[in-house]
Amino acid sequence: MTASVTAKLRNGANGNGRLRLRWPHYLILTAVLLVLLSLVRVITGADDVTSSGTVSAALRLAVPIFLAGLGGLWSERAGVINIGLEGMMILGTWTGAWAGFQWGPWAGVVAGIAGGALGGLLHAVATVSFGVDHIVSGVAINILGLGLTQFLAGLIFNTGEAKALGGGPRQSPPVDPIDRVTAPVLSGGDFFGWKSPDLLGSLEDTGWFLVSDLAGILRGLTTDMSLLTLVAIALIPISFFVLWRTAFGLRVRSCGEDPYAAESLGVNVYRMKYAAVTISGALSGLAGAFLVTVAAPVYQDGQTGGRGFIGLAAMIFGNWRPGGLATGSLLFGYTDAMNVRGGGEAVHALLLFVTIILVAVALWQAYRGTTLRPLVVTDHDRADVRNAFIGAALAVVAAAGLFTWFLLSETVPGELVSFTPHLTTLLVLALASQRLRMPASNGQRYRKGEAR
Repeated sequence: MTASVTAKLRNGANGNGRLRLRWPHYLILTAVLLVLLSLVRVITGADDVTSSGTVSAALRLAVPIFLAGLGGLWSERAGVINIGLEGMMILGTWTGAWAGFQWGPWAGVVAGIAGGALGGLLHAVATVSFGVDHIVSGVAINILGLGLTQFLAGLIFNTGEAKALGGGPRQSPPVDPIDRVTAPVLSGGDFFGWKSPDLLGSLEDTGWFLVSDLAGILRGLTTDMSLLTLVAIALIPISFFVLWRTAFGLRVRSCGEDPYAAESLGVNVYRMKYAAVTISGALSGLAGAFLVTVAAPVYQDGQTGGRGFIGLAAMIFGNWRPGGLATGSLLFGYTDAMNVRGGGEAVHALLLFVTIILVAVALWQAYRGTTLRPLVVTDHDRADVRNAFIGAALAVVAAAGLFTWFLLSETVPGELVSFTPHLTTLLVLALASQRLRMPASNGQRYRKGEAR
């Protein structure tokens, strides 16, 4: 057997030793996870695991994380690391609230986008034009955004008409919320003035295996949804199309992969980086505007709560792609919703869910190691086999520990429940790190004409 044939047998379709997943695989995986969640709900009686309220809350909590992560994706696809997303979100919350309480929520959305874009432009000036280290500039943007909005809140919201309407040094006057819609017939929305029946709600209340869970998920996605949420969902295909199907997107991505090669082909690298980082700031500002027009119709000090950093984690989990980013954002939003809606009992039910997943991971890693063992040729091959069996063993140990915890307890302490979203961030990044590939020139300083 030739080396090339052996390599193909070892590595599969994508040539790197890992199964290459396509859309059918993702659909099957989603279906399997849904069946597992339904099974866990039936066994534990924790209805909030797949209830429409939990799904609706998860979507609402995931949108600002997704928008911030999408901002990071645009910037890093152009080769500029942007850890200043949090500061740009903060600028978006203040400018969104400032315009929103005066001229309405959609004016607040536009102002939030402008405020975030201003932060992105400042980051571009520092990193692209002056060559400042990207991390240093991002930290400075975060500090500047926090300090500036605190100063402006005390200066504007604590005086005159704003104060009379309920503003103060740490919060703005109330902002009118953006309109919400509910799907008629399916979830009981209005249909030309007629209140239609809530068919999905009736199915959810039955408690039937899988049917009730599907109804709860669909009802959560079609009930009381903000129009701005629909805009955020539309940005998934729009961003993919622009970045991967247009000449502009190709130029942006070429700057993140090899700016000097792009320069040699006539691309204005500075202009592309400026455009991408400014768009990054605008999307982060939109995330901030979402917080003050949808999540809570008022600006408050500390309102972002680290969502910019979680957005970065979701972007990395999604391998710098909009679809993966959306999946990661929903995962973090779901764990946060479990904290808000279900508390310790719902998170306790997830211990069983994670246990089953870890057992499946252990079986897959053991199968992978067994399959690769007959094809061992080099030391690298031996390391692959060894790592597969080590991964299987670690998954078994973790599954045993979680299952023991599940059997010996009835709830999860509140302190751990509130930490669940952050713990999920750490675990997801640790497990997904070996499958990631960021843009090749991400974070590198570029100077025109300095190609080696």
